[in-house]
Amino acid sequence: MARAPLERLLAPRTIALVGGGWTDGVAAAGRRIGFAGTTWRIHPTRASTADTHYYRSVDELPGAPDATFLAAPAADIPALAGALARRGAGGFVCFASGFDETATERGRELTRALLAAAGDLPFTGPNCYGLINFFDRAALWPDQVVGDCPERGVALLCQSGTISLTLTFNGRSLPIGYLVSVGNQSRLAVEDLIESLSEDPRVSAFGLYLEGVKDIARFARAVEIARAKGKPIALVKAGRTAAAAQTAATHTGALAGADQVFDAFCRQAGIARCDTLATLAETLKVLHFGGPLPGARTLVFGHSGGDMAMISDVARHTALEFPPFPGATAERLRAALDERITVANPFDAHTYNWFDQQGLRGMFDTVLNAGYDVAAYMLDCPPDDRADPSSFMMPIDEFIAASRGTKTRAALLAALPETIFRSLRERLLAAGVIPLQGQREAVEALDLAAAIGRAWREGATVALRIPRPRAGVRTLDERAGKAALAAHGVPVPAARAVACAEAAAAADAIGYPVVIKALSAEIAHKSDVGGVALNVRSAAEASAVAQRLSRLADQVLVEQMVTDGVAEILVGITVDAQFGQVLVLGAGGVMTEYLKDSVSLLPPFTAPRVRAALAGLRVATLLAGFRGKPAGDVEALVQAVLAVAEYAGAQLDTLAELDVNPIIVRPAGRGVVAVDALVRLTGD
Repeated sequence: MARAPLERLLAPRTIALVGGGWTDGVAAAGRRIGFAGTTWRIHPTRASTADTHYYRSVDELPGAPDATFLAAPAADIPALAGALARRGAGGFVCFASGFDETATERGRELTRALLAAAGDLPFTGPNCYGLINFFDRAALWPDQVVGDCPERGVALLCQSGTISLTLTFNGRSLPIGYLVSVGNQSRLAVEDLIESLSEDPRVSAFGLYLEGVKDIARFARAVEIARAKGKPIALVKAGRTAAAAQTAATHTGALAGADQVFDAFCRQAGIARCDTLATLAETLKVLHFGGPLPGARTLVFGHSGGDMAMISDVARHTALEFPPFPGATAERLRAALDERITVANPFDAHTYNWFDQQGLRGMFDTVLNAGYDVAAYMLDCPPDDRADPSSFMMPIDEFIAASRGTKTRAALLAALPETIFRSLRERLLAAGVIPLQGQREAVEALDLAAAIGRAWREGATVALRIPRPRAGVRTLDERAGKAALAAHGVPVPAARAVACAEAAAAADAIGYPVVIKALSAEIAHKSDVGGVALNVRSAAEASAVAQRLSRLADQVLVEQMVTDGVAEILVGITVDAQFGQVLVLGAGGVMTEYLKDSVSLLPPFTAPRVRAALAGLRVATLLAGFRGKPAGDVEALVQAVLAVAEYAGAQLDTLAELDVNPIIVRPAGRGVVAVDALVRLTGD
């Protein structure tokens, strides 16, 4: 479908409401938000009144509506969509349910009929709650409209109508410009809206609630478009613990679940993935005020040692950095403050200068110009409706004044979400100071904003490798799999594939010690069935081992044994149903299933990304040299990983799964060796 422009639907001047009781709510929402355009009501039987005229059909309308809200029975929706298309309407919201979401043949039939009748007409839903354009004061929304109409704000795009509504109820002063409930995404998906709204200069950032992505390739392009326009994205995606089950023949497939792959996508594309709506709201506030953080250098300070201790604990699982004050800054603080104060970060300034306006201003000026990426003043205020917060306002006002003109992002951080009351939030927002509400979600928001900044600096890109589907899967035996990998530069051990009776001669030729394995494409995991013998050191032992393995296979693979390994690494490729080829790195060998120490990467696969991913694994401790052992040849490992990825790219339409487990990493300068490989290909 050629995508029609969305301007008329999203910023209408004429609105048609089709249906009964639910459309009364939409009409009330229009009045509440101050819609200045024309509203037409359509109902087949309702009587007109002095205040409201009802048309009987779309055809009776005096003009083509820019936007229409359809709250009719599902069976009537395709005909209504067809009538709107014939009139040249701008688009519609399909509030009605009973379509694909029912997972019934009747629902699927209605969806097909709706799409056919609508033609190129853009619409949200079915099974969605509607949309609100706070910027232009237009609402196709069957419920209360809660929120202000900012000049600049975030766009919220949600697959859940209830969560859409919940986000408008936030008591966090999140400036919302657009709110769109997308429902089934039968025509307009989140990616369409991101592309369109990225062009609106009033949109500062995107907040998403997702349960699934309709077209991941288009979604990735939309994310790129938003980044090019300087509009970061934060989201909540449901399903962390309900990832799609899959039957995986390899360790790689078991480790790279659907949710892990989505995490990898967010990380590489520079998207903040939040666990809760509270963290989503706080992250969007950080992003609204200046975009992603330029770095992770964080200062938290306040007047409570308890607050400072807790913030350190809460931030321990993040990548935020809390470097000490620069020397000159520390000296100025020591000279200006009470000698009992310890100058550190997080910084407990105590309350010795609480009533010293000039002293507070000097302290704020000093810390806000100390070179941090973000400085958060931690203070919880009493409620203005039940107490007198005036004594808290003087320090806050001095902090606001000191924040003007500084390059450091300034925030007021409250341990409890409710201890920054509304009028204070508005005062902070007007001054460009971020009101961060809730200790944990505030720390998570800063961490996520810094992660987006890091990804953008590194050139956040995803170039998906999505194969064409093919039926049937066959497994290469280990000899053939290693030969295919070696042709692309993956180091493999010296080896011979021979009949069992020739194992001793092959071992003599290679040199002891050797490894002897049963060679059969039918045995995916040889260790599980006793199909591997390590450290074979003589011809007699080789003959005995081969005789034992003959019950499993007619041939054996005799290989040179690597004896100086520093660490074992799994390198694999799995093919995700949505994202295509995924590279998986992790602890290898017998530790793979036990440690589950792995990371997933999406293409493009580059040396810096591979190097960074390896450094983030727990097994990186071994690669760096542990308890007197030598450091591993990490650069050789990086090149081997890239060679595996090169092979996978060359086999894009035929590779089903690939498991190189393990690659043995030898001491620095001595390279790596892929000692086992399982390759599964599609087709005959």
